[in-house]
Amino acid sequence: MKFRSTRNKILLYFGIAVFVFIILVPIYWLFLTALTPRTQLFSVPPNYFPDFTLQNFRNLIDQVPFLAYLTNSILFAFGAIILSVILSFLAAYGFARIEVPGSNFLLFALVLTMAIPEIVTVVPLFQVLRNLNMIDTIRGLVMVMGSVLVPFSVWVLVTFVKRVPVEMEEAAIVDGANLPQVLFYIVIPAMKPSLVTVTIINFINAWNNLLYPLVFSSSVRAKTLTVSITEIFQARTPYGRPWELISTLGVTMVVPMIILVFVAQRGIVSGLTSGSLD
Repeated sequence: MKFRSTRNKILLYFGIAVFVFIILVPIYWLFLTALTPRTQLFSVPPNYFPDFTLQNFRNLIDQVPFLAYLTNSILFAFGAIILSVILSFLAAYGFARIEVPGSNFLLFALVLTMAIPEIVTVVPLFQVLRNLNMIDTIRGLVMVMGSVLVPFSVWVLVTFVKRVPVEMEEAAIVDGANLPQVLFYIVIPAMKPSLVTVTIINFINAWNNLLYPLVFSSSVRAKTLTVSITEIFQARTPYGRPWELISTLGVTMVVPMIILVFVAQRGIVSGLTSGSLD
């Protein structure tokens, strides 16, 4: 029995090591390429410890309006998560607390919209934004991305709203609290881990989104960092594509996500597991 337990632990740790290796090697290669001079990028045999340089970052800033795109990405991502989380929380609370005929069907239909490919909705969304004079604007991108994130957020949050005891809300109402006070002082604090998790997931989705900024923006005032990868591709090199600049852009996109997940990892784990046990 002891031998079997030791063998299972060894197999488990080996599987974890293989998984971590598969995950970390591409990230290591991404950073390595971003910090490697172009002349050493395709050396044979490969040089895993080249003369590191920051010239690739300077070249990236010179080739695209980096600061403008970065500002747009931040505004786009934060605007999308604020809009999506607020709307999703209110919708989830309504689905969880208001008993109306067909509410389950409406929730199912809302969740089912996640199965629709984003590319299918591009043309009608473009027409809507054009009619609202929101083409090539951050607010237009925020409205589109925020609405896209709502179904997933509602699906996640409605379960956690149902786990908040109704008696707590009723006691607060008896004491004279109104609905906004009940939501702000009782429901939201009780759902803090799940709200943090949904916020981070939505931020990652918005930060990495390429389709909507690419289609609905045409100038520097609305383009995001993800769009710049299409502009980098226009500059060919003797090695084909400018892989060092592409990797540099990848690093600038990945680093904020790594920092965010590292800082908020406890909140993410708590939000994902708080509803697993009663």
